[in-house]
This record gives sequence, structure tokens and C-alpha cells, in this order.
Amino acid sequence: MTTAAELASYASSFPSFRNKIINGDMRIDQRNAGGSVTPINGQYSVDRWSAVAAQASKFSVQQNAGSVTPPSGFTNYLGVTSLSAYTVLSNEAFSIRQYVEGFNASDLGYGTTAAKTITLSFWIRSSLTGTFGAAIAWGSAIANERSYPFIYEISSANTWEFKTVTIPGDTGTAASGFNTTTGRGIALRFGLGENGSTAGTAGSWANQNVDSVTGATSVVGTSGATWYITGVQLEVGTVATPFEHRPYGVELALCQRYYEVIPRIYIGSENSTVNFTNIRHTMTYATQKRTTSPSVTYGTITAGFSVSSLLTNSSHLVFEIGHSGTGDFRPGITTDTTILAEL
Repeated sequence: MTTAAELASYASSFPSFRNKIINGDMRIDQRNAGGSVTPINGQYSVDRWSAVAAQASKFSVQQNAGSVTPPSGFTNYLGVTSLSAYTVLSNEAFSIRQYVEGFNASDLGYGTTAAKTITLSFWIRSSLTGTFGAAIAWGSAIANERSYPFIYEISSANTWEFKTVTIPGDTGTAASGFNTTTGRGIALRFGLGENGSTAGTAGSWANQNVDSVTGATSVVGTSGATWYITGVQLEVGTVATPFEHRPYGVELALCQRYYEVIPRIYIGSENSTVNFTNIRHTMTYATQKRTTSPSVTYGTITAGFSVSSLLTNSSHLVFEIGHSGTGDFRPGITTDTTILAEL
């Protein structure tokens, strides 16, 4: 007979999309395929996770940095390594963040009397111990945000620890409003080093744009310090449920709404020869993009051809490839094309 505990375990593992964080287990890394990056401000590492970096070259980010064993039930983590002993200047911030699209955060009702309480849970490991800081924020414009800074403690160096934080719904008012469509709904930021106005007082909502709490441990302040995280889950309610392990294909599709890599493209037949001025090729995206005007970066064009125009929308991409004279009817993009619609 199935026990109540087994039923609860099954129910908690069923993909209900209760986790508002995408790629919280750090499995998807379309951009870097596990390679290390030293981010500039706003640069992405594993999918959906970007860096706040007031100064360049202060830390690196890599999927499974250091090759330590992840917590039970996980195969990947996001790893940060400090590259120097940097003293953070006033009003500087270093952090790892994810923006949750407004459509996926609208049910939180921030800025109303019906604002919902949320619970954040995650696995963390660091070479440093002490009090660390993070923040939840909302507001359509960063300059007019409402933020809730909070702390978590790391007790043992180089040991995975499970943390939970419950955050009350915010009934206050952000000057820029609560985005409930394709823009930035809420932000989750894990501080790596903050000073001055980029850090706040833990445990309350306020009109502020912060990444951490005042006095928190600075990861970038110690050369070689490591900070690893996985199993990040943000859900409605006061209880942290077991991490929602969604199927890989589902998680990849969720990531591809914001960033997609299209492998090399060839148009026409390798053995045909024809005269033409231009030719159009339509490519449908793997999933609908967040914005109607995503950015496109295309690779090298086959010699003798050129992209004369480009049309993008939320569902597909149209290349117009130009050529004059007689030639092999095999124009193509010979390296990856990327479609970007990040928040």
C-alpha cells in the first residue's frame, strides 16, 4: 500500500510549475556549454542567470566550477570564484540574479492588499562562512524599485547547506508599478559584495534598489573564494516544498523563450547552380520569444553571399540572402545564430 509520505513525495515531484525560477538546478547552459566566463555587468552564465558587476574581472562564473559533488538529487550548480581581494567601493554591487517575467509573477499581486507571501529555498556552498545577503525586488523600473533584503547563514566551509527564507507579500507602492506582462516582474539577487546604497536593512520592504544587506560577507573580498548554488526554488506560500524537477525538454523550452541557439543553416541544394539576386528563408523558433523584436546575432555567411535584410518577430526569423551572378545555390549561415529576448 502506498503511504501518505510516498503520495506527498509524488505530488511534490509532479511538474506543477510552482517554481517561478527557471533553470534553478543550473542544468541548461546554452551559451557556454560548461565553460567559464568572467562577466561584465549584465552578462549571462548558465541560462536565465546573469551577473551584476560594478567592475570587470572581479569574479568568474561557471557551471560546476571546481567539480565538487552537488547535493543529492542534483547534477549541476552555478559556481562563482573570486579573482582578487577587492574592496567594494561605495554604491558598487556584485551579485548573481534572475528576473522573473511579469506574466509568471503576476499572481503575487504586489502593490495590492492581496499581495502573497513567497518562500525561497536553495542549496548553497562556500569556502567562506558567516552572514550572507540577498534580496527580492519588484518594480517596472530599477530606479523605482521596492526591495526586501534578507540574510542567510553559512555555518561550515565547503559544505552544501540547505536554506529557506519566507518573504511577506508587499502591499506598498512602487513608483514604477508592478509589471504583469512581458517585462520584469520580480528580481532575485544573491549578493557577492555590496556597499553603501546597494545594501539595505534585512527583513522589511522599502523603496530601494539593493542586492544584499549591510555588513554581509563579501565573496569578491577574498581572492580565490568560492560560492556555489543550486536547487533554487521560489514559490507561493510559507512552506518550502521539495525542488520541482521538471523534464529537461520542458526546462530547455522555458529557457529558449529568452535565448535560443540555432545551429548552422543551409538553404537550397549543394549541387544546384542558379542565377539569382536574393533568396528568403524563414526559420521558426523552438518556442515563442518573450518580445516581438528579439535581437539576432548570426554567424559567418557562405562566401559569395550576404544577409541583405533580416526580419524578426516573436515566432520566426526571416533571412534575405543576397547574391549576384552564377554560383552554387547553397547559401548559408555556417556558424551558430543566436536569438536573444532576455529581460
